[in-house]
Amino acid sequence: MKKIIKGGTLVNENRIFQADILIENDRISCISDRLSEEAWENAEITDATGLFVIPGVIDDQVHFREPGLTHKGDIAEGSRAAAAGGVTSFMDMPNVVPPTTTLKRLEEKQEIARRNSAVNYSFYLGATSDNMDEIRNIDPHTTCGLKVFMGSSTGNMLVDKLESLEKIFSESPVLIATHCEDTPIINRNLALYKEQYGDDIPAGYHPLIRSREACYKSSSLAAALARKHNSRLHILHLSTAEEIALLDTGSRKNKKITGEVCVHHLWFNDSAYLKKGNLVKWNPAIKTEKDRQALIQALNENRMDVIATDHAPHTLAEKSGPYTKAASGGPMVQHSLTVMLQLMEQGEIRLENIVDKMCHAPAELFRIKDRGYLREGYKADICLFGKRPWQVTKENILYRCGWSPLEGMTFDYKIQTTFVNGHKVYENGKFDDNYRGEMLEFC
Repeated sequence: MKKIIKGGTLVNENRIFQADILIENDRISCISDRLSEEAWENAEITDATGLFVIPGVIDDQVHFREPGLTHKGDIAEGSRAAAAGGVTSFMDMPNVVPPTTTLKRLEEKQEIARRNSAVNYSFYLGATSDNMDEIRNIDPHTTCGLKVFMGSSTGNMLVDKLESLEKIFSESPVLIATHCEDTPIINRNLALYKEQYGDDIPAGYHPLIRSREACYKSSSLAAALARKHNSRLHILHLSTAEEIALLDTGSRKNKKITGEVCVHHLWFNDSAYLKKGNLVKWNPAIKTEKDRQALIQALNENRMDVIATDHAPHTLAEKSGPYTKAASGGPMVQHSLTVMLQLMEQGEIRLENIVDKMCHAPAELFRIKDRGYLREGYKADICLFGKRPWQVTKENILYRCGWSPLEGMTFDYKIQTTFVNGHKVYENGKFDDNYRGEMLEFC
């Protein structure tokens, strides 16, 4: 069936312009302000007058908690929340139970998503010190990347021995995505604060325990290994001004070392610990206002490449209690685009740059086939939003964990409609729960 998105303001490839979009089956077949009379015949019309129309957001880092941790969330629940936030594709992390460190487990997760995901999907394989045979046999056409925890991991996925890292960086057939924090530095810092406070360390000390030194030492090692072995390296959730200098400069097409910044590091600074405590406890930690501003400046100057979420739900019980027992991470996939649009409203970032860093850049850096842009012939992954103030409340939070660090905040822009492969999956609070997304393909 033909569909037309009519009268919207398109934001795409650094342009803002008026046009209609003709969708045929799962792809964009025409973008024009003068569609033919034939195009309009028997087409299902979505009126986008007064709305912005952008490519669907691609989130390169989520933790949807399936299998094994589904009391926090799962692929069905997380992908619905994603759709409500304008996210049409996600890449899910391997630290589940059991961890995704074999190709068999990777295929099992792909099958869960095939049955249950409302949006498009891909999964990282997790690196360990002893799964090089699995890594060598990754299919680069179906797997978004290899996740390497160079600090702060669960299970057996902490890879901190130089010999193992050398093998991984020299032999991985896919992009290497790293979590970079130096564990010995963190452990030393934690021991010092435990001497003073025991387990009940004030949350405000989190960025001093998981310090900027811990981040930079690990990130600089990753960058050095990538340059030595000519690897494709994507450093996840950068949180300090110093780390920005580790990334490649110049044209994105030619970069081998790229960086991601998460929405919470752009929205909050370390003053948030005073009000929200462990609810804003993430790894890496939220740092200073100076760091927040440096990260935004890096986005505006195209030195930072991708905006994502690190969506990582925990129950309120898991986030409560003393600092040493409280889990790190929080849910964000429903609200990431909304937060970035608020930063735009505050004059901190241009709309064209938000679209570039949340839609175009992930598609380009991960070499996703036919997605991430509003282009004729591309898959019709599309988000519509408008300026309609609303407040985040318990009643409209879609996360299974039932909370958000943004609860009570009012935002100026609201997501109205999300198309996934030409199918209207979400509109004004209602879902088509019969639709399933597709596995991403990589070139």
